[in-house]
Amino acid sequence: MIGRGLIAAGLLLFGFVAYQLWGTGIETARAQRALSTEFEQLLSSPETLPETSLDTSLDTPPDTSLDTSPDTSTNTPPEAGVQTPTPPMDRAPRQLALGDPVARIQIPRIEVDDIVVAGVGSAELQLGPGHFPDTVPPGHLGNSAIAGHRTTYGQPFRNVDRLQPGDEIYATTQEGSFTYRVTDTRIVSPSDYFVVFTTKPDEAQLTLVSCHPVWSTAQRIIVSASLVPEESSPTQDPLRYEVVEDPSDLRDSQGAGEPAFGEDSDPAGTRPDPVGSGPATPESTIPAPPSPITTVAPAEPITDAFADGWFHDRDAIPQLALWGALLMVISFIAHRVSVLLRRDLVGFAVGIAPFGMALYFFFQNVHRLVPPGL
Repeated sequence: MIGRGLIAAGLLLFGFVAYQLWGTGIETARAQRALSTEFEQLLSSPETLPETSLDTSLDTPPDTSLDTSPDTSTNTPPEAGVQTPTPPMDRAPRQLALGDPVARIQIPRIEVDDIVVAGVGSAELQLGPGHFPDTVPPGHLGNSAIAGHRTTYGQPFRNVDRLQPGDEIYATTQEGSFTYRVTDTRIVSPSDYFVVFTTKPDEAQLTLVSCHPVWSTAQRIIVSASLVPEESSPTQDPLRYEVVEDPSDLRDSQGAGEPAFGEDSDPAGTRPDPVGSGPATPESTIPAPPSPITTVAPAEPITDAFADGWFHDRDAIPQLALWGALLMVISFIAHRVSVLLRRDLVGFAVGIAPFGMALYFFFQNVHRLVPPGL
């Protein structure tokens, strides 16, 4: 009896690891397909989205005679220097809901081709790489910071440690296509939030953030890159988009003010609170930059994208108990069928499909209780 229990526990553990590696990836792949379609619509018809346009404060409108929509069917870098239409100057700052597409990022060396979403909470990083809302969008002057998982949910930044100086990173937005070149990689502590600050306001930079090492949240790996102007669309003035909780509130929230770095999403997995809506906590206090450089920091403290620990989503516990109970019921019924018919294969055939479905949702809720880096 004990032996069977240990075998069952081992199989469940193996199944959970498989869910983390592949099951979460299936969910992210489905989300990325929907985001890619939505992003292509944004690129093809920016004039239909006045409520999400950007105020670029440019003296003259850019040349809009060239079509810049890149082909998303392959991992081919966008054509250098190609421009996309920029919204008129008199429109309001861009407003997005958490989880909305911000840009497309392509990193040929590590085979990354993903849609970047607004926000770096748990819910957003399950969709793909997330953009720190209080940093500038790609293609703008200042530092644009993007976070991504290295293990679960499609592991977009799994091999980010393989990037070397000179490697190219391509970002596509409604404003154009931008080429960045990696300048350096470093390892920092989880509290070193200064790495996402803007240190050179007159330059366009890109920062990739992920946990380090793989399967751990002990440290953070930071990859810095600088824009290659001659291979990019014209850079835009510094600008941060506004994040709202409900997309239906976009028009009502025009002029609501500039958001600060966001809190982590709520543990229930629903739409998180708007960026900067929660009170600062001692754990999220920003340390001062270590050197006397010019720094443009967020107005309020930020929360680490990978800071959630064990049992951080306690709303998953009732769901876990429910699916666990359902698993036991299905197992009991399958066992009784085997006993009554004296055929184990019949009981197995009766229980395998519902047991597998219930097990998937059981693993899904177990995953909500473990740290994001595991």
